[in-house]
Amino acid sequence: MKRMPNYTGVKLKQVINCFEEDNPVIHEKCREVSVEEGLEIAAELFQILNKRKDGIGLAANQVGIDAAVAVVNVREPIILINPKIVSVGEEVPYYEGCLSFPKKGVYTKRFSEVEITTDQVEDHKLGGSWFFSGRPMESGKGSWEKNKQEKDDELRLLECVAIQHEIDHLNGVTIHDNAEPLRPMIAEKKPGRNEKCPCGSGKKYKKCCINKPTAEQHPDRDIQNEEYLGRVEKGGWATSGG
Repeated sequence: MKRMPNYTGVKLKQVINCFEEDNPVIHEKCREVSVEEGLEIAAELFQILNKRKDGIGLAANQVGIDAAVAVVNVREPIILINPKIVSVGEEVPYYEGCLSFPKKGVYTKRFSEVEITTDQVEDHKLGGSWFFSGRPMESGKGSWEKNKQEKDDELRLLECVAIQHEIDHLNGVTIHDNAEPLRPMIAEKKPGRNEKCPCGSGKKYKKCCINKPTAEQHPDRDIQNEEYLGRVEKGGWATSGG
């Protein structure tokens, strides 16, 4: 991958660990910027992600920059400059992580589809927008086609969630502000490894909840202390940088 230039001309900024350091802009609504400034900031955010290799999204205020700029890189690099959500689909539970709060993921409620505007889209003021959908698509009959489609569905939903995650950051909202109580969900019988998971995610049990921790083992029980059985209705991991 070709290395992007560092437009700032200075040492790359670091993601601020909010458990160890104060980040004065993490809970503030970020100021709007010009497209030119936004593209320069986005270039550095991509560099930071490329160097860390442990996130798929990053907002400017996570590195201490007061600017409504974020980037996402799940299926392809996406730049968000002064983004706004203009419409949403149905709600889906999702488990998310955040580079600003390492190793403290939480369950949130997101939307399966979002339509957004971002200022570098030339006709956004005339109604031009981007649409992201994580809704499952129809797949072919063969197992290879189904497996490929399932993976693509997961990536599209991850991308859609990451977009919402980063836009939240730019409005001063973090995943811990959106944390959902964990509710128990009991299957009528234990499913087979290759059967659909009873949580409703659409994934096979062996690829979904088979290894989820019990309530007593869950590392985030101090944040979400309502007992659960390690399963949720839908969703999965969002190892987002946001």
